[in-house]
Amino acid sequence: MNSDLNYPHWKKDNETILKNLPGKNIYILYSGGKDSSVTMDLLARAGKEFGFDFQAHGATYPAHRYTEEEKMRIESYWNKRSIDIVWHDVGETDDYIKNSPNPCFACQELRKKLMKKIVASTIDDWSRLVIIVAFSLWDITSYAVEHMLNSISPQFEPGSDTEKSNRLKEIAHRFHPLIKMKEGYSVFRPLLKYNNDEIKKWIEKEGIPILLIPCEFKDFRPKRILERYYERMGLSFDYGRVYDFAVKSLKIPDMSSYASIGKEEYFGDVF
Repeated sequence: MNSDLNYPHWKKDNETILKNLPGKNIYILYSGGKDSSVTMDLLARAGKEFGFDFQAHGATYPAHRYTEEEKMRIESYWNKRSIDIVWHDVGETDDYIKNSPNPCFACQELRKKLMKKIVASTIDDWSRLVIIVAFSLWDITSYAVEHMLNSISPQFEPGSDTEKSNRLKEIAHRFHPLIKMKEGYSVFRPLLKYNNDEIKKWIEKEGIPILLIPCEFKDFRPKRILERYYERMGLSFDYGRVYDFAVKSLKIPDMSSYASIGKEEYFGDVF
């Protein structure tokens, strides 16, 4: 079983990565949710100890969640810790996804386009870039369940073999805590070994504010439905076992398969 989430244990588990962060251009993808908030808290602590800074970038979408009051409430907490959040408008109202067959998919596509635009317009030295993404153990467990169901029931996720292969390629890289890409930049997932209940306990223990307005489209995401099942059944998972299952049963590619992908393809089709 994984150890409870605490800073000393998390630091020890990620020390090799953290020691290499000073001098890097670090972007944390911040949503205001529990996962990204705990990620930012841990990186803020590590930054003081290891000597690095970072930028926090958040997309204010879906718009109904990011009222001015909510943003100000969250900003006031992080500002006291000398952390500024750069909010980004995706340029669409919520009507754009309301009229989509799958609002969550449309939202993800908008966020991908925004991320690609941000890095393309702000990064000069790609070898110094580190992108911090707040995926948790429950996220990748749900991806594994999703792909397993799809393999035995085509109705679960209809589409061509090519589309299914692309979907596997998209989700498989999220099973790796750290990926180094050919242009020299890295993608780091600091919470990948922790369960949802551990993350919630950290939020409550440390009094970290998160968005209080729920997303009205959340039930369109299979992983959110699965998360409620895990909670109801009191389930927790072990990263090593989940990863081993994904390698053996889902045939996810190793890190080298992604390290060779150019940044245009990665941010356009995979990320």
